[in-house]
Amino acid sequence: MTKKWLKPVGSVLVAGALLAGVTGVSGTLSPVSTVFADQDVQRNVINVVGKGEISVKPDIAYVSIGVDTQGKTAQEAQKANAEKISKITTLLKTTWQISDKDIQSTQFYVQPNYTYDAKAGQKLQGYNAHHTLVVAYRDLEKVGKLLDAASTAGANNIDNVRFSVENRDQFEAQVIEKAMANADLKAGVIAKAAKRQLGIVLVVSQGDTSDPVVFQNAKMEMMDAASKSGSSTAVQAGEIKVSTQLSVQYEIK
Repeated sequence: MTKKWLKPVGSVLVAGALLAGVTGVSGTLSPVSTVFADQDVQRNVINVVGKGEISVKPDIAYVSIGVDTQGKTAQEAQKANAEKISKITTLLKTTWQISDKDIQSTQFYVQPNYTYDAKAGQKLQGYNAHHTLVVAYRDLEKVGKLLDAASTAGANNIDNVRFSVENRDQFEAQVIEKAMANADLKAGVIAKAAKRQLGIVLVVSQGDTSDPVVFQNAKMEMMDAASKSGSSTAVQAGEIKVSTQLSVQYEIK
């Protein structure tokens, strides 16, 4: 006996034939089905990207303090480097009252230093040791003085100061609301231009789910203390940008 059936599932129509074994029919027939999808829903949408951004004052600075040393042997270069880093670390903890959790080693290496000559070829000249600390510091008005103190203690590779805010969550709601308002505006303009009406929001996704709020480095100005007698390094925190973006899909009528 043969059974035929039609079953609507939402906007998808499924049609098929199920054949069961009948006396006198040899062999086995497998079920066969065909799926027809209604594409109209996919045509009646608008996809836009909404962007939200605010300017805020930073409340924390991440200072990169490095020490480079040389030696005839790897052990000599490493020992000289360790002594300077120890002196700087002690200074940060005692004089500047910076806790252990706010001092982190991010880079350390010892590598050979070679010179090249057309006749002699490659020749070992000694070893270089490098160690970098990233220090979180919250008194932004004293960042310049902190850099000067680290330099006096032996730091000779200070190449980056990044400003940010410690509690990022407090600004996330603001930038998301701005991004959503921006998406609404864009979608409304597109719908009007297409002589259609904007419907409900169907899908929303954030651009970066791991760290949805992006903090940009602040513009800073640093002046060499040695260039001005009696002056210290000046670091201007300014303002930083907090931003995010949303991908939003709307229904249009």
